[in-house]
Order: sequence, then C-alpha cells, then structure tokens
Amino acid sequence: MTSRFTELVVDCHDPQRLAAFWCEVLDFTVLDRSEGKVEIGSWEPTAEEVRTSQMPPTLVFIQVPEARIVKNRLHLDVSPIDNSTEEEVARLISLGATRADAGHDPARSWVVMADPEGNEFDVLRTLAPTPHVTPPA
Repeated sequence: MTSRFTELVVDCHDPQRLAAFWCEVLDFTVLDRSEGKVEIGSWEPTAEEVRTSQMPPTLVFIQVPEARIVKNRLHLDVSPIDNSTEEEVARLISLGATRADAGHDPARSWVVMADPEGNEFDVLRTLAPTPHVTPPA
C-alpha cells in the first residue's frame, strides 16, 4: 500500500487573502471554500482521479488564532515559467510579497521572499525558454 501527497496545509490568519495571493502566484483556482478554510489547486479532480492517479497537490489555508513565531520548517519553492527570475520577483512584490532575509549567502541563486502573512518561500531560476541565438558564421 502507498499514500499520495494530496494537500499542503498552511495555518494563517486570513485564508481568503492568502488563497487569493497564492492563486495569483501559481495560476490556481479556488476548489473549496468553507468557514475558516480555502483550498486551491491547478485543477479540480474527480473522485476517480484522486483514487487512481498521482495528481498535483492542492494548498489548503486554515484559519488559526495564533501568529507564526519562528522560521518556517517547510516552505514552497517556485520557478517562473514565462518571466526571468527578476521579473517574477517584481510581479510577486506587486501582489503583496516581500523580500525576506533568511540569513543565506547573498551569492545564492534563488530569492527568499515572504507571502502577505510572512511565510517564507523561494523563487528559483526561471524555467522560461532562453532565446536561441545562432552565432555568426
């Protein structure tokens, strides 16, 4: 028997706000909304798909009363697919993210950021195709 990774749960003060932020970041949609909880994902699977196939995990934002006190023990890494890393960082800042100082070497190849509630995440290298330049003959 095996298990499937189906959800990553994030404790937060404002599930609506955080879900809206991450929907914009990841191009996800809201799959389920109830009192104090919002689930987002890249597609809404059928019950059969959940049971029989490996599907992309969803993010679930759960309202909790306490504030985050220490550094995240788990964080997301995102890679832009149609922007440079710098352009994606600027886009994320316009959505409400901030740059975060996590004490890493400044020469690192990723950018540490925080979502609107202060949860750290990393923006890695871009996955956008680089233009192919033919060298002169």
